[in-house]
Amino acid sequence: MIERVVLTPVSMLRCIVFLLACAVLTGCADYEIKNVAKSDVDLVADEFIDETRRLVRELTIKLYKRNPAELRKNPGFTIESRLVQLTSNPRELRFAELGNREGIDALELVFDEGYRGDRVFALVVGLGGMLRQAYGYNREMFIYDRLNPEALWTSAGNVETLVWRLKNNRNRGGEPFLISSEYQGVIDNLSFERLFGKIIVLQEMMARIAGDADDRAVTKAIHTASSVFIPLPI
Repeated sequence: MIERVVLTPVSMLRCIVFLLACAVLTGCADYEIKNVAKSDVDLVADEFIDETRRLVRELTIKLYKRNPAELRKNPGFTIESRLVQLTSNPRELRFAELGNREGIDALELVFDEGYRGDRVFALVVGLGGMLRQAYGYNREMFIYDRLNPEALWTSAGNVETLVWRLKNNRNRGGEPFLISSEYQGVIDNLSFERLFGKIIVLQEMMARIAGDADDRAVTKAIHTASSVFIPLPI
């Protein structure tokens, strides 16, 4: 007859400490100790967070190369210095030149006829800040962290809205506020579509994964005529 062993919380803690010590002493270089405090969903989320940040970085570079006049609105700035600004704060992205607007409020500046600042910077600050908010401003996830599936899904819809408005919104002169896929009335560059598409897919997939992990249905936000940014639920 097999005798069942019941572990007390103290005993469980001792086991965890022992396993950690073994990992250190045996030199398990391919496994980070911090991952003990991560679920499978956390590990997936970490990859998604890193990938969305990489995509936003790539998008920033491409937009500045496509719209060099935006960078010149602030003499002395380079693409690299702008990228440094975007990574200087691990949480919220707030800058005085944007009136400390972030998330969808910063995105609205891109399509504001009266705005005279750097529209590329407004776009990537707004987009990057919204994506950070969707992940609860976490750079990486742990067991005690919880993702909001609705926030992730809403962020995906807002990216779709952003793509639609970049294509369809025009200034008084009939020109797009920022050049992306279209130039002089001709669609000549689909790489922007691919980048935005990847971000949308990542956010939607993470929303589904987070919903399944918490055993909850995702309430999908309804976007009106693909032209309205929706605040992310808290």
